[in-house]
Amino acid sequence: MAWNGAGIELLGGFEASYAGAGVPLPVGARHLLAFLALHGDGVLRSTAAEQLWPDCTRCRAAANLRSALCQGRRIGSVAAIENVGQRLRLTPSTRVDLHRAWTKARQVLSGLSLLPAECDDVVNDLCGELLPGWEERWLMLERERWDQTRLHALESLAQRLKSEEHYLSALQTALAAIEIDPVRETAHRIVVEVHMAEGNVASALKSYQHYRAFLQRELNVAPSPMMTRLVQNLMCT
Repeated sequence: MAWNGAGIELLGGFEASYAGAGVPLPVGARHLLAFLALHGDGVLRSTAAEQLWPDCTRCRAAANLRSALCQGRRIGSVAAIENVGQRLRLTPSTRVDLHRAWTKARQVLSGLSLLPAECDDVVNDLCGELLPGWEERWLMLERERWDQTRLHALESLAQRLKSEEHYLSALQTALAAIEIDPVRETAHRIVVEVHMAEGNVASALKSYQHYRAFLQRELNVAPSPMMTRLVQNLMCT
């Protein structure tokens, strides 16, 4: 059922919506809404102006903020931004896809049990890149926080699925983590372990060799001893 209210999507690209339909907004309003979505407790007006328009004078930044507020305060027929003293924040009724994804990531990392059928939705949310294409300075740290959290959550979920012998789901989840950060080793180890658990020795060795060649080509380094030990016996036979 479509949400009959205001929504903001940050994963995979920005979109503001009302009752399930996209609402076009000027750039300043989009940036303000995204900034507030990343600061759930709200921010001071002066902080928002300085962060969003760092290259402007204080007066110009304050004027830009007033314009963005005028354009983005409402999405459709409902309020999306509210004032609390000198602070700005999204209204509690405004839904943000990133908030839902953060909740799912924390549930996975806390060890909450999930059925394989539920994992697909979790993985889809965790695969979403935070505002791709945006290069704003205020976004860099938030993007890194999200990337590290979703990587750990995907790896944790893949490891749990492997332990419970849901091998296909484990493999797909590990591959989703690899797509986010192909250099990071943890998910590659899980892929090798899943292949070995299924008895697919050749696939395990092939996955290891591809990763080793990738590291050599990109960084001139080798996989860790921990990963090499996984396939050591395979390479000796």
